[in-house]
Amino acid sequence: MNVRHDFSTARPAGILPPEPGLREIAEALGYSPDWNWSWESYKPILLALAQAYGLRDHLEIGGGRDPVFSEADLARHDIRVTINDISETELALAPAAFSKLCCDIAAPGTIERVGRERFDFAYCRMVMEHVEDVAQMWRNVHAVLRPGGAALSFFPTLFAPPFVLNELMPERLSRAVLHAVFPDRRDGGENPKFPAHYTLCRGSERVLVPLLHEIGFREVVVLPFYGYSYFWKVPGLRQVDAAFTALARARDWRTFTSFAYVIVRK
Repeated sequence: MNVRHDFSTARPAGILPPEPGLREIAEALGYSPDWNWSWESYKPILLALAQAYGLRDHLEIGGGRDPVFSEADLARHDIRVTINDISETELALAPAAFSKLCCDIAAPGTIERVGRERFDFAYCRMVMEHVEDVAQMWRNVHAVLRPGGAALSFFPTLFAPPFVLNELMPERLSRAVLHAVFPDRRDGGENPKFPAHYTLCRGSERVLVPLLHEIGFREVVVLPFYGYSYFWKVPGLRQVDAAFTALARARDWRTFTSFAYVIVRK
C-alpha cells in the first residue's frame, strides 16, 4: 500500500509544511483495531514514518534472521538498516547487505557500547514481551535516537487469554502446547519460541504514556488491536472467544487488547 501525504498547498516562501502527527500517519494508512491490520500494515507504517520524517538510518531490534526489509528495499527506499539481536546465531542468518549489532538493547551498559544519537528510527516486532526491564529498553532506545527520531514497538498484550496462559504456564508446558498447535514455532523452525515476560506490554495509554514522556519522548501514540488465531482450531472455544473479542473491540476494552503498536517521537 502506497500512501501519499500531500502538503502542496501554497505557502509563503521559506515556510515549511507542517509535519504530520504520528496518529495522522496511521489514520492515513486506514488504521483499524483489527489484529490483521497490525500484521499487514507493519511494514507500510514503517515506510510511511520514514518518508514523513526523513528517517534514513534505521535500527531493527531483534531482527535476527527475519528483518522486515529486504536487501532490495534498502536501495528502493534509500534507507540504511542495522539489524540488532542478542544472538550471534540469529544475526548469522541475516542477509549480508545489512549492518549487524550484537548486544542486549535493554541492558544498562548498552549505550556506552552502541553510542548516543546514532539512529533516526528504531523498531521491533514481537520483541518487548521477551524483555524483563522494558523501561530500561525504552530509555536505551531514546538514547540511541537522534533528535526528531522515531521508534515503533509492536508486541502482544496482556490480558488477552492466550498470552495470559503463556505467562502462567511453566515454560516447558507452554512450549509443548505451542509446538503442537503451530509446528513452525519449534526450535530450529522459521519462528522459534522464546520465553515471554509481558512487562509493560499493554494496549492502554494509561500504563505507557506517563513513562514514555518521563523518559523524554515528546509524542506518544498507542494503537490497540483485538483478535488472534490461537483458538481457531478448537471448536466451541473458537466461537466463544470470537464473540468476546468482538465485544471488547466494539467497546474498546483496553484490558483485553491482543496486540499494540507504541509509536514515539524524540
